[in-house]
Amino acid sequence: MSTDDADDLIFKALSHRFRRQVLDCLKAGPLTTGMICSRFPELDRCTVMQHLGVLEEAGLVVAERRGRERWNHLDALPIHAIHERWIGPYAVYAAAMLSRLKQEVDA
Repeated sequence: MSTDDADDLIFKALSHRFRRQVLDCLKAGPLTTGMICSRFPELDRCTVMQHLGVLEEAGLVVAERRGRERWNHLDALPIHAIHERWIGPYAVYAAAMLSRLKQEVDA
């Protein structure tokens, strides 16, 4: 899979509010699928599993089977890679532009 394809999967996974909320929950530590379901009573288990599948396909969640339980772990490395590739360079560019604008206004 190319880097662009992997980035597309990550952006797709992050595009849905519920999936971002799941990742926020997993920042504190791994959770079972049942624990995630209990935090979002408005969604049925099947829908939660579908969203977890999208997150897993994007590499943002790693599932571990322990007996009958499925533990979901956050893998933040793909998000870090997106930050390094897209957000960091654009933030530097934006800060430089603002700095130049401030210098021109002050002059």
